[in-house]
Amino acid sequence: MMPVIEEYATNPYDTELSEETASGKEKWRMKNLIAHLGHAVKAVLTGFDRIVFKGLIRPLAYAEGAMKFLNRCDVLNKDYKRWMIEQSQLLIRTVDRYAQENGGCPIVHLQTWREDKEELAKKRQQAQGIKSGLLGVWSCLETGSSYRARYSSEKGYPQLRPYRVPCKHLYLYFDHERYGFMSVRLQTWFPYSIQVCMNGREWLRRSLEAAGVEFVRRGNKFFHIEDYAEAQRFLDEQLSCNWTEMLESFLPAAFPTMCETLGEGLRYYWTMWQSEWATDFVLRSPEQWSSMTEGMVRHAMITGTGVRVLRYLGRPLTHGGQPYKNLNSEVCSRLLEFQDGVRVRHWVGQNSVKAYNEQNILRAEVTINDPAAFRVHRRLEGEGAGAAKKLRPLRKGVADVPLRARVSQEINDRFTDGLATLTDSTPLRELLDGVTGGSIRAGRRIRPLDPTGKDRELLEVLADPAFSVAGITNKALRERLRDKNWSAGRTTKQLSARISRHLRLLRDHGLLKKMPNQRRYQLTEKGRRLVTALSALLAASTQQLMEMVA
Repeated sequence: MMPVIEEYATNPYDTELSEETASGKEKWRMKNLIAHLGHAVKAVLTGFDRIVFKGLIRPLAYAEGAMKFLNRCDVLNKDYKRWMIEQSQLLIRTVDRYAQENGGCPIVHLQTWREDKEELAKKRQQAQGIKSGLLGVWSCLETGSSYRARYSSEKGYPQLRPYRVPCKHLYLYFDHERYGFMSVRLQTWFPYSIQVCMNGREWLRRSLEAAGVEFVRRGNKFFHIEDYAEAQRFLDEQLSCNWTEMLESFLPAAFPTMCETLGEGLRYYWTMWQSEWATDFVLRSPEQWSSMTEGMVRHAMITGTGVRVLRYLGRPLTHGGQPYKNLNSEVCSRLLEFQDGVRVRHWVGQNSVKAYNEQNILRAEVTINDPAAFRVHRRLEGEGAGAAKKLRPLRKGVADVPLRARVSQEINDRFTDGLATLTDSTPLRELLDGVTGGSIRAGRRIRPLDPTGKDRELLEVLADPAFSVAGITNKALRERLRDKNWSAGRTTKQLSARISRHLRLLRDHGLLKKMPNQRRYQLTEKGRRLVTALSALLAASTQQLMEMVA
């Protein structure tokens, strides 16, 4: 089963904030964290950060369709390579002419694809003082998917077969007058796959500039905006964009020979390949984040997820978020003293959620690479408006972008609700009193929990914030509990049955809630507060506890 999100009748991000940003209409739903921080929160901005689109021409994406296309163009399969090379050369010449006319520089070929094209584009923009438009075009050899003609004894003549081949790719970088800094990557060999990389915060920058709204930013963070309500309105408007129309508007620059090569009947099918959805909490002072970031780190350490903590100070780190081994111990220890920020990231499959701070910003950000891991209420492709919506996997196609945004915001809501419990001041006695007493419900006796005894290991596992991404399942708990005393001596079937009974028990105590129409669960607010407090209690020494109550 997959996580599900319900369709909303209204905007799913609604909640009231401070007077600075509230305009009579609720805008965000991170109520627990906002209530905890109170008037320290200056504003909240939520919307897309980095988004990557990929385009393919469906009839050309498989060999049989490609051969039908060549037949319509009167190109024999045996002549495919010659025809394809001619079209590729024409495309490169046309883009080179476009680069010289609009950027004052021809295509720059790079010796390796490993060179950072984005950094080259930014350096050229800074050196030449380019305010908007084309920044430059770069090319390099990268492995792509194409076809080659091979003789078929069954057919008696050559047939196209898919294969991976190094071929030239073009990178066009823009500081677009509407969408900000962005890039388009095109494979110059048939079937001409394309990738568009944008950033919702760059798009917001251009919108604010056009509206004359002053702001202070660095990279994709806005430390101050003159009118936060207007900024959020711009981010909300991005979701109503005609994505296909927007993406096709980049084709005349990136693929100017498309009509000449492919004719008028073929169009790209666009998917959102990767998305980052960010929720920024803007505080009035950077110092107000100290207790929150310290709590994030302590919680990661005591729940066994310390490897997900990244402290950064402009130094190189591995893909796993750890300092390289050649960094001496002095540098690693000084990261604690001179840190600019703290990051905690939790992965579930190919999707992740993270929180980190910079200056007066705390950002919660979800990255979705595998949308099919979530289920949404939607119609099948091609069904009319009258067809009933059913639970189906979230698609990568741009038609599901609004649903993808809602899924992302739901994850951020759960994650930030968890962050709000890190500095909760409720006495542990009150939390335990609610679960350590038995009760009768619908004629059934509900046994009390033993948080520090036989139920301890289960509750400790539930404290992992990674469950806020995809939810809690029987299978996930089996994997986490397999090597613990809680499951000792039990077969997989017996362990699964025991977990099912305890999921029912935790629901009876109000610690878990079932996600609609599937066997997945999420912690309730009561559950989050209990497991967070329990983790802190079990990690504290007697001396620390005595100092806290002194």
